Amino acid sequence: MRNTEGETKLVIITGMSGAGKTVAIQSFEDLGYYCVDNLPPTLLPKFLELMKDSTNNITKVALVIDLRGREFFDSLFEGLDFLGNQDWLDEHILFLDATNESLVSRFKETRRSHPLGDGGLPLEGIKQEREILDELRGRAHKIIDTTNVKPQKLREKIADIYREDNQVTFSVHFVSFGFKYGVPIDADLVFDVRFLPNPHYVAHMQPLTGMDKEVSQYVFKWSDTQKFNEKVLDLLQFMLPQYKKEGKSQLVIAIGCTGGQHRSVALTEHFAKQLSDNYKTHISHRDIHKRKGQ
Repeated sequence: MRNTEGETKLVIITGMSGAGKTVAIQSFEDLGYYCVDNLPPTLLPKFLELMKDSTNNITKVALVIDLRGREFFDSLFEGLDFLGNQDWLDEHILFLDATNESLVSRFKETRRSHPLGDGGLPLEGIKQEREILDELRGRAHKIIDTTNVKPQKLREKIADIYREDNQVTFSVHFVSFGFKYGVPIDADLVFDVRFLPNPHYVAHMQPLTGMDKEVSQYVFKWSDTQKFNEKVLDLLQFMLPQYKKEGKSQLVIAIGCTGGQHRSVALTEHFAKQLSDNYKTHISHRDIHKRKGQ
């Protein structure tokens, strides 16, 4: 794609049903695009008007447009012709394709009927769709054949093509929490640090948190904490590249103690700092200010 400063990037994702458009739109979300799935072609000009509105800050948009019938065919090309006259847009058509045999196999695996099959065999719908999309395929800026491409590899291909220079597509989010308030439901990994010495039982530290230097020093002065720190960092340094390679865009690591005020906070801050040179890290302390009666 061109990268002209000041232009809004618009990617239209289209292609054969079953060729990977769902994976593609998820990939663009990970790249920071504003995504709309299955936009009717007749609404494309109106959507462009909304994009041009100076009150929004949308600069990257990805649209999935499916041609589920010939009634959409003419309206789509009218919309594409309209796109070509917009000098504020950097438009790009991504067409996903696969062999008929591969598409038939995918429909059988998912037990879905083809949208143009009318209850018949998937191959009949595939052939009809391919005929409808033939001209659009010829206008595509990029065609990706997903016949032998697994979802992870498709994500990598899309990232390689559309990722901006120096854009980070994998991040690690550390969350401290208290087990008494429940485990975060969006955590990918959970570490329980309730076995470590608890600053809560040191009277003058009770009102403090793991953000305070005195509490952090207390937590880390114990040999058990130091061993735990060493082992967890070693584990994460092995696992994070594997998650990134698998195509995950964000990993949520939750570290819990009893109340989410002291130990988990200190360790969350420490781990995030240790990994920040190699990964984009975020920190949140869910329960740091919760107290009994508050």
